[in-house]
Amino acid sequence: MTSQHVKIFDTTMRDGEQSPGASMTLDEKLELAQWMDAMGVDVIEAGFPISSNGDFEAVRAVAGVVKESVVCGLSRAGAKDIDRCWEAIKGAARPRIHSFLSTSPIHRKHKLQMHEDQVIDAIQFSVTHARNLCGDVEWSAEDATRTERDFLRRAVETAIKAGATTINIPDTVGYSFPQEYGAIFADLIENVPGADKVVFSAHCHNDLGLAVANSIAAVMAGARQIECAINGMGERAGNAALEEVAMALKVRGDALPFTTQIDSTRLMRASQMVSRITGFPVQYNKAIVGKNAFSHESGIHQDGMLKNAQTYEIMAPEDVGQGGTSLVLGKLSGRAAFKDKLRDLGYELGANEFQDAFSRFKELADRKRHVYDDDIIALVDDQIAHSHDAYQIKRLRVVAGTDGPQTAELDIEIDGETKWTTARGNGPVDAIFGAIRALIPHEAKLDLYQVHAVTEGTDAQAEVSVRLIENGRVGVARAADADTLVASAKAYVAALNRLAAKRQRGPDAQESAA
Repeated sequence: MTSQHVKIFDTTMRDGEQSPGASMTLDEKLELAQWMDAMGVDVIEAGFPISSNGDFEAVRAVAGVVKESVVCGLSRAGAKDIDRCWEAIKGAARPRIHSFLSTSPIHRKHKLQMHEDQVIDAIQFSVTHARNLCGDVEWSAEDATRTERDFLRRAVETAIKAGATTINIPDTVGYSFPQEYGAIFADLIENVPGADKVVFSAHCHNDLGLAVANSIAAVMAGARQIECAINGMGERAGNAALEEVAMALKVRGDALPFTTQIDSTRLMRASQMVSRITGFPVQYNKAIVGKNAFSHESGIHQDGMLKNAQTYEIMAPEDVGQGGTSLVLGKLSGRAAFKDKLRDLGYELGANEFQDAFSRFKELADRKRHVYDDDIIALVDDQIAHSHDAYQIKRLRVVAGTDGPQTAELDIEIDGETKWTTARGNGPVDAIFGAIRALIPHEAKLDLYQVHAVTEGTDAQAEVSVRLIENGRVGVARAADADTLVASAKAYVAALNRLAAKRQRGPDAQESAA
């Protein structure tokens, strides 16, 4: 790698999973890790091993399947954390311990209750201990952008002398502006002894919408690693979005003479995968991977596009895996055409999965005039997300209208056994949710119920998002169907499946960091 190469450090499975309701199963983490490995991500932060046994096992499993990327685990500054992290990652082909400690005055006083010298001693101990276990050690100054500059220099120098190979300067609370964030890196690189021997890293949160801009400013000031997450997942407003960082460096090579090893054609599928796994929809106008990122409705824009695509597109949709011309499928389309479309959209299904998807496609095509790419994506992702759930909707019949009362008849398969009930409610959705509560007793509170159309038109599929909260646990899920009420039932039951999985894993002691 040249000095102009920028490493991409992905924290979707660690910081991204700290988004309320965005927890991932072991199988989902393995699927995502292998995709990121093939996509060219330099470092995969697989989790926070000390936080729970489930997270420890997930990090260890990811370490066992990743072939090219560095596999990183997060730890606090204590020996117990660091030892647990090492146990989880030591089987990786390229392991890294990532230790952090707060440095800002507000964190020192209220979070750590430590004075400056105690913080320095803790940095010295933790980095030394980690380096005795692993040759690749990253150290992060949590809340670095609100830390006094002279103390930050002292902390970074201590970490370098103790053996850190990467120094992360996170904008933990999304507080900084690009000019001042870049100035912090320039100051540290110029004034801290040994700075030329380590890689400096940027980790920016998006509270002010500046995470990507701040990350680019850090690179221009000398950072050579950017920590980011697919779809910008992460605490509060999220992190710098991996797809935006990668394409900014690729498209603007004239002003940013830096390279990454990201295969950009895999970005769209990575985005869809994370959205499906977490249940967090991608906003339509999201840069790079949003549904409308390469859409043109204005007549003036359409005219320009017909003459030369570069009039209104600074990158081709194929560059990010968005696909080219979209074929519209209908009820007369056969298996070959459907399989070809799935391949274009990035899906490789087994024989049984394909047959199930094709059958559902045919049912949808009978109910819709046109079946668009987004319809197929919603259909297949819905099938993948919920095919192994313990609770499955088998049949739903709803009576609604002005005469009332609104009623729902519902069959649910629970661990292989089908149960039936009927319920009344104040409207059809209330009746459906009442029937579900009767068959699957729970105390979860409905925190979010949101419906939007997958495509345009009165026959569009409905995509429903549901968020449930129970005893501090959050279950988020979404489901799609041509019938809005069916989609509502499926999304609610899927969220209950998420909560059930969390109950089985037990309490999670995970702490937010960096």
